[in-house]
Amino acid sequence: MSEKPALQVSFVTVTEDQEGQRIDNFLVTHLKGVPKSAVYKILRKGEVRVNKKRVKPVYKLQINDEIRIPPVRVAEKTEFVPKNLDKVANLEDAILYEDKYLIVINKPAGMAVHGGSGLSYGLIEALRALRPQEQSLELVHRLDRDTSGCLLISKRRAVLKGLHEQLREKTMEKNYLALVSGQWDAKHKNVTEPLRKNTLKSGERVVRVDHEQGKPSHTRFRVVERFESATLVQASPVTGRTHQIRVHTQCKGHPIACDDKYGDQVFDAKMREVGLNRLFLHAKELRFMHPKTETTHHVEAPLDGALEACLVKLRK
Repeated sequence: MSEKPALQVSFVTVTEDQEGQRIDNFLVTHLKGVPKSAVYKILRKGEVRVNKKRVKPVYKLQINDEIRIPPVRVAEKTEFVPKNLDKVANLEDAILYEDKYLIVINKPAGMAVHGGSGLSYGLIEALRALRPQEQSLELVHRLDRDTSGCLLISKRRAVLKGLHEQLREKTMEKNYLALVSGQWDAKHKNVTEPLRKNTLKSGERVVRVDHEQGKPSHTRFRVVERFESATLVQASPVTGRTHQIRVHTQCKGHPIACDDKYGDQVFDAKMREVGLNRLFLHAKELRFMHPKTETTHHVEAPLDGALEACLVKLRK
């Protein structure tokens, strides 16, 4: 990929990594610092050409397409410097697996996967700061801010496409550990209540069971360990709805410990007595087919100290 200096017309030849990407999304990434409105303006005016032809924003790139990009003044790039450098540096130690195509990281609880909603940065922005040489780091899937565990990040667009296909085809296996209130009924092996996402006036997202307008949802459950007033279950989501495991446990009368959105205050108070002060939901393991090597990868993330300590006290 060769480019001429800024403020001149540049030409980019599409590689395998960009194949299938929409031209508007490609330009937003390629022209860092340029407002989206400016990107759509040069597309609308026909200043961007693919193979010497005008294209619409939805055009999907093909290998060896030649993209003509007009001179665009880019805002001065400010280096991203996270305020909590220790927390970002600790992400290096949280990497469970890495090769030149992807990363599996044990996401810490309390860290959002990406910036936004008042957050200056999230895990993906922090990783980009740690890996400045990687130009295409992207989240393959997401975890709630308070959920810890296995999170998959791709380094190549072609790899991202392959992993997304596995998610669509439901061939990627994701297993979570959740501590729920009461005694989980072993008969509840499959929970399939349809879920609907609602946005409150405050902007908060809340998910509810909705048999009329909810989207099909499916989580498999298995009892791992029982305690006096709680059950440790393995939850394996087949679909990937927002807050799916949290709402599926709640709708069966067994909300997850210390869930500030769907939890039970009496149960949460008991859990705080044994030292638990975070949501007990952990993405324990991932099993997927590596898109490049075509081998099955199985990665496990150990529980953090807070969750381990909670289980030790409950056993006593």
